[in-house]
Amino acid sequence: MKKLFSLGLFASAKAGLFEDWTREHWKSYETQAEEDFRRGIFEKNVDKIEQINKEKRGWTAGLNKFSDLTWDEFQHFYLMQAGQDCSATSYNSKEHLAKGVQQPMPKHWDWRDRDMVSPVKDQGQCGSCWTFSTTGNVEAGQAIHLAEFHTLSEQQLVDCAGAFNNHGCNGGLPSQAFEYIAAAPGIMTETDYPYTAKDGTCVFDQKKAAVQVYGSVNITRGDELEMAEAMVMYQPISIAFEVVDDFMHYKSGTYSSTTCKNTPKDVNHAVLAVGFGTDEAGTDFWTVKNSWSKSWGNEGYFNIQRGVNMCGLSQCTSFALIKPDN
Repeated sequence: MKKLFSLGLFASAKAGLFEDWTREHWKSYETQAEEDFRRGIFEKNVDKIEQINKEKRGWTAGLNKFSDLTWDEFQHFYLMQAGQDCSATSYNSKEHLAKGVQQPMPKHWDWRDRDMVSPVKDQGQCGSCWTFSTTGNVEAGQAIHLAEFHTLSEQQLVDCAGAFNNHGCNGGLPSQAFEYIAAAPGIMTETDYPYTAKDGTCVFDQKKAAVQVYGSVNITRGDELEMAEAMVMYQPISIAFEVVDDFMHYKSGTYSSTTCKNTPKDVNHAVLAVGFGTDEAGTDFWTVKNSWSKSWGNEGYFNIQRGVNMCGLSQCTSFALIKPDN
């Protein structure tokens, strides 16, 4: 299917693209009217993808499993609906990072190179991205600091973390989820508390908690150098940013936008930064793990411009402090 991303085929074979795309993504529609409606949306998205790629923005757009959705539908199903003003979060990074990194900062870092990042997951049609950022952070933390690994439960956070200003499928923040895990205490495995992609009743069993955290670190707002130091010194970093309409079509390259906003009140999606580097054009980037399955983006990952608070990505960044068993 890679050949279908070429601009020439977009222009010359649009009619056949929809059929090929539906087969690749196992799409089917209940009525002919629904199929015709989705085909029309798909063709508009193809036009937008073609326009993005013509503009040579430094990143490439392509077809994915969302290509029959409108932007309004995509926002409703996959982004956080409840307002997440992370400016209310207190910051405590200085006590942990006061000395800085005791060596020159590397130009490139990626925790995947050290096999410390869990596989990409799929949040489904639930604005629970914050839970996947949280579990990804804790999963990496336990691998790095405890030399053990459990696939952890997002559903526990969806169902149980509401008292910490989180809202299940309507949104939340990793920093607040870390506080919940510390207070619970602990988080269960995915096997013991499986994901349903919908709000449910809390059934947390402390006896089955697989991992404890004893707190979290909130990195100084807007300080991307401190983010890099924390990543190298500790583990991957939970971040949040504002997704705008072109991002749903991201395929590869270093994403940037001139339309997204960058304040603590604008964030609508939480993810996990696992590395950083500089691309061939000389643009610094963060490497980020998403929760829209491996069929989106670059095997479930994306790069986004680093050092300019792109789309507010440095406004609410944090990581869990992992507590070993006593």
